[in-house]
Amino acid sequence: IMDFSVNQNLPLTEVVEPVDFEEYVSSHAPGVEPGPLRQLMEFPQDDLELLQLAKECNTLEPPLPEEDEYQRYSTTYTPHNSERQRERQRGLIKQTFELDMAAAAERQDDQDDAKRQSVSIDETPRGSWASSIFDLKNSSPDALLLSVLERTAAEDMDRRNTEARLHGRHSDLLGLYPPPDEDEAVERCSVPEVPKEHCGQRIMVKCLSLKFEIEIEPIFGSLALYDVKEKKKISENFYFDLNSDQMKGLLKPHTPHTAISTLARSAIFSITYPSADIFLVIKLEKVLQQGDIGECCEPYMVMKESDSSKHKEKLEKLRLQAEQSCSRLGHFRMPFAWTAIHLLNIVSSVGGLDRSDPDSDSERKGHGTWNERKKKGFERMSVGDDMCNFATFRPATLTVTNFFKQEGDRLSDEDLYKFLADMRRPSSVLRRLRPVTAQLKIDISPAPDSPHYCLSPELLHVKPYPDLRVRPTKEVLEFPARYVYTPHTTYRNLLYVYPESLNFSSRQGSVRNIAVKVQFMAGEDPSQALPVIFGKSSCAEFMKEAYTPVIYHNKSPEFYEEMKMKIPANLTDNHHLLFTFYHISCQPKQNTPLETPVGYTWIPLMQHGRVRTGSFSLPVSVEKPPPSYSVLTPDVQLPGMKWVDNHKGVFNVKVTAVSSVHTQDPHLDKFFTLVYVLEEYSFPFRLKDVIITEANMEGELKASMAALKGALLDTCVRFLHQLLSKLIQLIVYPPVIAGQIVNLGRAAFEAMALLVNQIHKNLEGNQDQHGRNNLLASYIHYCFRLPTAEPTVPPMPMQYATLSRATARPSSLHLSRSKSISNSNPDLASTPVSPDEEVQRIIGSKGIDRSHSWVNSAYAPGGSRSVLRRNPNSSCELKQLLHEELALQWVVSTSTVREAALQQAWFFFQLMVSIMAHHLFLTSKLEVPRRQRFPDRFVDDIAALVCAISADIASRYHKDVELVERLNSSLAFFLNDLLSLMDRGFVFNLIRSYYKQIANKLHTAQNPSSLNALRMDFIRIVCSHEHYVILNLPCSTLSPPASPSPSTSSTTSQGSAFSSMVQDQGVATMFELSVPFRHQHFLSGLLLAELSLILDPDGEGVFFLHKKAISAVHSMLCSHDADPRYSDPQVRAHIAQLYLPLIPIVMEALNQLHDFSAHADDTDPDGSNIISQSVAMAIAGSPLLYVCVPQAGRQSSSLSAECSRTLLVCFLWVLKNADAALLERWVSDLSVLQINRLLDLLHLCVSCFEYRGKKALERINSLTFKKSQDMKARLEEAILGTIGARQEMVRRCRGNLYFSLPERSPYGSQENVRWRKNVTHWRQNTERVDKTKTEVEQESVVDGNLSTEGSLIVLDTLEIIVKTVVASELKESVLGGVLRVLLHSMAGNQSALFLQHCFTTQRALVFKFCLKLFQVEGKTTCHVCLLSLLMRLFFSLLKMQVTMSLSSLVGTSQNFNEEHLRRSLKTILTYAEEDLELRDTPFPEQVQDLVFNLHMILTDTVKMKEHQQDPEMLIDLMYRIAKGYQNSPDLRLTWLQNMAGKHSERGNHAEAAHCLVHSAALVAEYLNMLEDCRYLPIGCVTFQESAVSDDVLSPEEEGICAGKYFSESGLVGLLEQAAASFNMAAMYEAINEVYKILLPIHEANKDFKKLATVHGKLQDAFNKVYNQRMFGTYFRVGFYGCRFGDLDEQEFVYKEPSITKLAEISHRLEEFYSERFGDEVVEIIKDSNPVDKSKLDPNKAYLQITYVEPFFDTYELKERITYFDKNYNLRTFMYCTPFTLDGRAHGDLHEQYKRKTILTTSHAFPYIKTRINVINKEEIILVPIEVAIEDMQKKTQELAFATNQDPADSKMLQMVLQGCVGTTVNQGPLEVAQVFLSDIPDDPKLFRHHNKLRLCFKDFTKRCEDALRKNKALIGPDQKEYHRELERNYNKLKEALGPLINRKIPQLYRALPHKDSYLLHIL
Repeated sequence: IMDFSVNQNLPLTEVVEPVDFEEYVSSHAPGVEPGPLRQLMEFPQDDLELLQLAKECNTLEPPLPEEDEYQRYSTTYTPHNSERQRERQRGLIKQTFELDMAAAAERQDDQDDAKRQSVSIDETPRGSWASSIFDLKNSSPDALLLSVLERTAAEDMDRRNTEARLHGRHSDLLGLYPPPDEDEAVERCSVPEVPKEHCGQRIMVKCLSLKFEIEIEPIFGSLALYDVKEKKKISENFYFDLNSDQMKGLLKPHTPHTAISTLARSAIFSITYPSADIFLVIKLEKVLQQGDIGECCEPYMVMKESDSSKHKEKLEKLRLQAEQSCSRLGHFRMPFAWTAIHLLNIVSSVGGLDRSDPDSDSERKGHGTWNERKKKGFERMSVGDDMCNFATFRPATLTVTNFFKQEGDRLSDEDLYKFLADMRRPSSVLRRLRPVTAQLKIDISPAPDSPHYCLSPELLHVKPYPDLRVRPTKEVLEFPARYVYTPHTTYRNLLYVYPESLNFSSRQGSVRNIAVKVQFMAGEDPSQALPVIFGKSSCAEFMKEAYTPVIYHNKSPEFYEEMKMKIPANLTDNHHLLFTFYHISCQPKQNTPLETPVGYTWIPLMQHGRVRTGSFSLPVSVEKPPPSYSVLTPDVQLPGMKWVDNHKGVFNVKVTAVSSVHTQDPHLDKFFTLVYVLEEYSFPFRLKDVIITEANMEGELKASMAALKGALLDTCVRFLHQLLSKLIQLIVYPPVIAGQIVNLGRAAFEAMALLVNQIHKNLEGNQDQHGRNNLLASYIHYCFRLPTAEPTVPPMPMQYATLSRATARPSSLHLSRSKSISNSNPDLASTPVSPDEEVQRIIGSKGIDRSHSWVNSAYAPGGSRSVLRRNPNSSCELKQLLHEELALQWVVSTSTVREAALQQAWFFFQLMVSIMAHHLFLTSKLEVPRRQRFPDRFVDDIAALVCAISADIASRYHKDVELVERLNSSLAFFLNDLLSLMDRGFVFNLIRSYYKQIANKLHTAQNPSSLNALRMDFIRIVCSHEHYVILNLPCSTLSPPASPSPSTSSTTSQGSAFSSMVQDQGVATMFELSVPFRHQHFLSGLLLAELSLILDPDGEGVFFLHKKAISAVHSMLCSHDADPRYSDPQVRAHIAQLYLPLIPIVMEALNQLHDFSAHADDTDPDGSNIISQSVAMAIAGSPLLYVCVPQAGRQSSSLSAECSRTLLVCFLWVLKNADAALLERWVSDLSVLQINRLLDLLHLCVSCFEYRGKKALERINSLTFKKSQDMKARLEEAILGTIGARQEMVRRCRGNLYFSLPERSPYGSQENVRWRKNVTHWRQNTERVDKTKTEVEQESVVDGNLSTEGSLIVLDTLEIIVKTVVASELKESVLGGVLRVLLHSMAGNQSALFLQHCFTTQRALVFKFCLKLFQVEGKTTCHVCLLSLLMRLFFSLLKMQVTMSLSSLVGTSQNFNEEHLRRSLKTILTYAEEDLELRDTPFPEQVQDLVFNLHMILTDTVKMKEHQQDPEMLIDLMYRIAKGYQNSPDLRLTWLQNMAGKHSERGNHAEAAHCLVHSAALVAEYLNMLEDCRYLPIGCVTFQESAVSDDVLSPEEEGICAGKYFSESGLVGLLEQAAASFNMAAMYEAINEVYKILLPIHEANKDFKKLATVHGKLQDAFNKVYNQRMFGTYFRVGFYGCRFGDLDEQEFVYKEPSITKLAEISHRLEEFYSERFGDEVVEIIKDSNPVDKSKLDPNKAYLQITYVEPFFDTYELKERITYFDKNYNLRTFMYCTPFTLDGRAHGDLHEQYKRKTILTTSHAFPYIKTRINVINKEEIILVPIEVAIEDMQKKTQELAFATNQDPADSKMLQMVLQGCVGTTVNQGPLEVAQVFLSDIPDDPKLFRHHNKLRLCFKDFTKRCEDALRKNKALIGPDQKEYHRELERNYNKLKEALGPLINRKIPQLYRALPHKDSYLLHIL
């Protein structure tokens, strides 16, 4: 079908010619039987269906079609969100992971309370099998797998393995992966809300009871909401009657019939704009009686029911008066009292109540609005409207006790607002007034969603209304404080009349008690008063008249009355409001009627076709108006009429309408009136001052359409549906005026465009994420219908004025149009036929639905080919085809109209699509071939339109970012929809034309990434079509014929492709974005081409584009996985064909992917636990080098971890679902380089999806924030300006549903640090971070399944690669890579299920390689070859490798299980013994030796596990084990490094450095033995301490010293690490010593770069030497008690971090050993005296801890000058113990002795351990005089230091001086002198001490004098007196000391034998 010879190599940047879809479909009839594959070939028959949704009357919401009636397969309405994902993840099998089992076991160990005994480190001697804790020979192995020892044919083995692998696999890979990022889901569209009446936050108010102190008459109440800030009444009145039956009985004569609707006691108020300024105002009225309001209120204010005996007579009199008033004046009311409740107090205080408060739901007493919470309320008043949430507060029952009496002259709303504002002030005037005491109990709560027994404001029953006899709740109509933009959806026609004031002061006669009667009149006769006035409470439902309350004796009353009327829909000029004014006679007088009419006025309701509303100031007539008054206004001076006050306006009244009939807007009224005139054809028609005739009708109509933009937006929105419907009707049925058809298409289109644009601009908050206004969207979705009934036209001859259209349309498309231009088919020369009968029968739909707003695709599997049948006769046209006219008008529109249409392109696109769908359905064209559905002119218009809009996108993308974003998505949605309606090949070409426009601009674009982003969004939306797969022709003939069966024979038949270079072209084109592929699979080709271009390393792909492109592919694959149509594996294989090029695309992008393997194994930095590449190659027997992407190549990684992970999961999806035979054929064509690249990719996949473990998931759960990996994208988008601010806000509002790997860096290892510094953590708002245990458990199950499935897909692919490799002679080099991936997958955390399959693959691999590797010439069997290989491998290499690996494992792993390891060793031994063929060879014996050796290591190191929590003991063990490996330098080095690691973890950097220096010495010794290099250190002699002098080194033995450190570079690395550790330990002087060894090596290598670095580091180190440093603190710790085992009676010096207090180490050790032995067992010996073990309790463990200081002899101090010298290489320590001879620690001066204990350790600190045992102990006893000498020397030193300090510190100096000469301490030095110097000692041995003390005092006084002199120089004038005091004290001291220190001992001048001290030497 295709010829690609011309453009075989078309670049990806250009779009290929798409397939002619309709031609292809019609010529390739599906040959498959009905079934899963059949639905890949054709659209379903019921793809498009029009649904009419019945809108039930009087329900809150119109019903929708039941959900199960239709399915939506498009991703547009079926998001892949977390909830849906969780649904798909139910019922997963939990995979078993060793990682989790180990963690569980560890947790169990932690909970084990059994105290472990401390074991001596020498308890089990090394190599002693007899006392070993494990007996290997007696242990049991794992069950043997007999198949391992069986011989099977390779084909059978493969078949069996494949079947086993495919059994029970999870079909839905992407269901296990986090759903696509919602932020990228540009194709997502929300279904618009069903249009419904506006409803704010609803509160329910129930009036429970009203009680006064005295009950004498009925009282009536009303409730309404008022907004003080807006000064507006925001609800209509609700009237309630809580009177007792007795009181109601008084009015029985006046209310014979009571309607149940007037008995309501509860009301539902709606509040659209919650505010802190809303009050619920309660007004009370009573029956009119004689006396003003104050008089009538008096009894209620002073009398109480309890005092009834006092006022009995008065009460009786009042009751009697009330009865008389009720019987006579029962019709009339008077104002009584009022109060108000501040709603914010209710909401905020109730919301703030503690849930656990037992009284919180009980009644809360209140006094008016002031109550106990008033202060709180006033404080909160300033918080604004944000906390005013009336939807969620808890119900409250209030008892209002204070009412304020009404004041006759302050009844207006203005006065009320002042009162309410005053109420909010703490010092309110109202509070000072005497209240009317009452108890009104009301209940305020949020209204339920659908309350029962509810009446609408029109008193209609709202469903559910189970019983009509139940007392109802009334919905109170809201008058929103500000505009509410909601269209009318229900009929409402209410009128509210508010009499405001009357001024009859100039009216003669008795006019004082005035009542106004209001009537709604249909004519002038009194009988024509209509019963449309709503009754109040306890009365009839509708009344003919209503009266205002009467204010006693007031000629100028104010009113607050509200009269609500239900007016007829068809008002005429005769309808009017009649006001009659009466004087009411309150006292019954003879011949005086009850009511006397004193005036009349009226308001005509209709004028020039408009209802009259607003405020009126009306003159009042004294007499009845004359006939025909109602058509005139009272303002007209009628002859002979008498008016009050000279015809002035004396009566003020306000009239408002809430109507869905009357617009109350002049512009709309005029337009609707003109349309009505046209429809009725009622010419001439008077419209205000203009007479509308046929001549001026067209001009007036067009003018009125143009003037619509001046209408109030609020009104336009309320009448939006009618407005748009009328404009559409004018397009569809152009009116015929005077025989001419007037084409109003352009005017209507312009009006529509401007209206829609205006709505958008002003209602920005009411939009979805694509910027679509919800009101307009819901109009198209639910309310639009194609007019099918032609308006009635006058019976006159009719002709069409036509303008012929040129066959070739002018390029400018600016066609000149006359008023009479026809529709978009102007070539009709004759009158078109009227719509056929069928169309006239069809009723237009009120609502339509489809997955993209209008399709019902109840998908039927199979189905006939009726779609393809031609039916040319079924076409029939409406008068004017709306879609054609719309397209035409849009194409030819200019300037502002075009701009408006562009701004809201989505509206016209959706409207057009909706119209087209209606048209096809109504004209039965759905069966017609798509090419015949629409005329060519319309198709041309669509093409021109798409082309123009594409050009707009390309040219304006950098100027109008937000507009272009909207325009782009609107165009994409339009084309997506057209794919269901028009010729699909044509739509493909439209897509191509869009691409061309964008591509042309890309070359010159300043910011191409934003254009690329637009194009990505565009293709993603187009691809979201529900029949996307079919549109890509997955079963097309491009695919090569499938192999008959995937058997081995078919594989080997492909083997020729291996040897020959002739490639299977068919397969090759399927796996690359070739021209044939892109032609046939058009949409999929575009999507993958985008991905390929963006991932191109040389391209401009920035971070956010990567994310966009990858997310698009991921989203598509997710939709296939979740689609029930595509669950069949055969179907999936066909779909996978659409994505085959993804495999090479990801292979090409390998270097850009995040390197997950870098984090995969932190435990083994040198990689010694996996077989190296060379070993793997040796096993493979390959002579070729292994080709691998070098690790350095990873540096170019540009994709984030998140993007890489998503791309890899898509890659795995294709591998999983693609046909295996096809993959085999493709792999067989790949080069070695490509296959190795594929293997690298698989290697990366294993690392990427490695299971993290439940523990890791729990750790993530403990975080309180969520990492966001797309922050960089957000920043780039903002910087590059590729995203609108509003769009960004919309995106932020939605959550980010992706979670990332915790152990991996969330940024990828190569991310720039600058992004890392300021990352904002985005908190998820849809998904909680603190997950429950069950959720974490489920997450680990999903993660385990994903890891297992991912690894199994890798295994499947490896098998395919191996299959092709087996058939080839040239590709052995691939095998090393296969083995590497396999071993890598085993090294990670894998499930038991995977490992089972992995081992079978591994066995098959060895089996196959064995056959290949050992087919040598001669008759040697492969077994012998295998044996020799194994022997060589095991004992020349693996022996050391395995030993080292095992040592490393047990040395560093926290959770290895010795039991498992032992069983593994035993199992290996058993296999070696059971193999019959090897039994007679030396092999089993060699294996046994190796296994026993390994077991010995295990036995040796297992004790370490017990001491994991005892760092000192652990290091001791490691030290001992390292010493034990004297003959194994590699292992010794391993253990030294383990020790260094442990020290570094604990922050002991000096010790870590020493471990590394020891390691370096070991390596130096080896290198020295190997060759004599003058620049290398001379073995370990060069190092200060011989670390390895006793090591046995034999480098000539194979496998010894084979590690990577035993080399010159290894030595350099170790020394560098040591220097770094010394640097961290702040031992900068030691760095120099290390570099002394390192510098000659660099000098010899002429490596000046490194020399520069080293000298730089030395400079830094020497500069830091003078910094303030603090090194370790030292303690002596003695262990006593047999509980300690070997430690009993051992003493150690512990090195602790600097500034460690004695209490800290005591607490640490006591706590540690208490945990081990028990709290009662461990005891701390508090003193430092020698311990007598015989006095200790043998069942206890004793610790003696003493602070020690480094001790230096005098000669040492000469060399140890610096602070570093005094803290490095320390072996002697000292501590002092005071004592007296009688056993006390302290006594008087003359009996105070001191013991100095000097300890010597076995090694010098710092060492490779932090505790070193004491090997020597000396004690020196000081006699009292020596103690005194030491004290005085110390004081003198302090004085000297303070005096000579530079800079001088006066405070320090004064403090020391005060201590020496101050009066309070004079006894100190003086007493010492008096005790020891007053008499010459009797013992000659003490003569020298006496003299020394005397000289000490001399020095002391001299120093005091110097200090005083220095102090004098430092002090200010304010301290002179203090200084003089010090001098006086000093002189006193000197005077007292004088005689004592001048006395010399004459005997000293003779030679006398002497001894300084008693020396006791203790070992």
